[in-house]
Amino acid sequence: MSTARAVDVIVVGGGSCGSVVAARLSEDPSCSVMLLEAGSGFGSLGDVPQDILDARILPIGPQSAWVDTYLAELTPTLTRTVARGRVLGGSGAVNGGYFIRARPTDFDAWPKSWSFDDVLPYYRKLENDTDFSGSFHGEAGPMPVSRVAENSRSPITEMFVDAAHSAGFADDSDKNSPVSAGGVGPVPRNIFRGVRTNAAVAYLLPALSRTNLTVVDGARVLAVTFDGMKASGVTVARGQSVEHLKAERVVLCAGAVRTPQLLMLSGVGPVRHLVEKGVSVKIDHPRVGRGFSDHPEVGVYYQVSDAEAGESPLEAVLHVDDLEIRPYSVPFDRMIPGLENGDPMIGVGLMRPESRGDITLRTADPCDTPFVRYRYLETESDRSALSAGLDVVGEMIGGVAPLATVVGDPLLGRLGTSLHLSGSCAMGDDSSVLDDSCRVRGIDGLYVLDTSAFPVVPTRGPHATAIMLAERGADIMRGTVA
Repeated sequence: MSTARAVDVIVVGGGSCGSVVAARLSEDPSCSVMLLEAGSGFGSLGDVPQDILDARILPIGPQSAWVDTYLAELTPTLTRTVARGRVLGGSGAVNGGYFIRARPTDFDAWPKSWSFDDVLPYYRKLENDTDFSGSFHGEAGPMPVSRVAENSRSPITEMFVDAAHSAGFADDSDKNSPVSAGGVGPVPRNIFRGVRTNAAVAYLLPALSRTNLTVVDGARVLAVTFDGMKASGVTVARGQSVEHLKAERVVLCAGAVRTPQLLMLSGVGPVRHLVEKGVSVKIDHPRVGRGFSDHPEVGVYYQVSDAEAGESPLEAVLHVDDLEIRPYSVPFDRMIPGLENGDPMIGVGLMRPESRGDITLRTADPCDTPFVRYRYLETESDRSALSAGLDVVGEMIGGVAPLATVVGDPLLGRLGTSLHLSGSCAMGDDSSVLDDSCRVRGIDGLYVLDTSAFPVVPTRGPHATAIMLAERGADIMRGTVA
């Protein structure tokens, strides 16, 4: 890199969204694009390590080279260490491959220009669904979408599905259909023949031969720079050097934790908080980092004799009311290297929580992780919904061996997070951080295209919707939105 070089677009973060944005914008040979990734990169598919590609492995353990960790406060008395992807492909390179779309009604909370009818073409554009076709599904997109066949499910998944049927829950064979009514059914996954296909593999690596696309790994962006009220580039640290790179437009795709942190470090955020941390204020944006949502998850642990591991961590789920009940196909210690032995778990996720959290700076040092407060279980409604979910699981598995012995812990002791953090720099009304083009209000040339931009966490996991957002956001930026 050279400080003398300027490009048309700098994309910060090479995760699920950044890989898509950089690849799509660079399809125009007249647009020069530089993608900056803080973690490791790969020059070709052959360079990608097996633990990133193997869907049976979650490479997020204590010794993982592919994650960024931070301490999160789930409640005032409960903290968890949270891991997110820090590698080309981002969290989509290290997660369980869950790839369910948001529900059509989720987009009622989005700006009018992001209705389900507006986004459906992009859901179709991104996917190659190996199981379903027709007007709701895509057949030629970069991301493979598959489901575990009924005759290939793990014993744990099979027992759970049988228990759900016995409890009277309906089949839901296509959870990516907009007319899906809930029930138990297979999980759409960005997995094909055992390979977890992340966005870097699907979008970015095939584009690396383009002369107008530059990918730089090991590059930590410290701040966005400005010329008046226009983004003009970034300050980036790589190794021992710090450089200033220029661009006409800057797109933040650093994730729903690092993106608001980077905005605040750049002087875009709540003015009193920035002054308190010694950051020079560029523009007062009170909602940067504020009001995010995520899916709390409570685990039901049980004992089972050795069972054959599944094709992926989550092969089927049950949707009932605002709950997603997840029978993980194998104990996490078998999927995550470095964990101690543990019991298998059924997760109960609350998909429409009332709780809202915030992200604030600990210090003005970009190397410090921000302070993340979830504020889970603060409302009686959330607590009641999760407790009801535990009752559903108890009733389902109470008479089914070997799932009959449930380890009873208090609700709080079993609380975790689904790692679906969304809305920390949301689109929305006139006071929101972003307009409906995902541009930071009041700053020209600065965009956010990751789950930070969601107005609220979807009622399904966010991965497929994040890639949809990046696909459509790239078209908005180049003026070709459908």
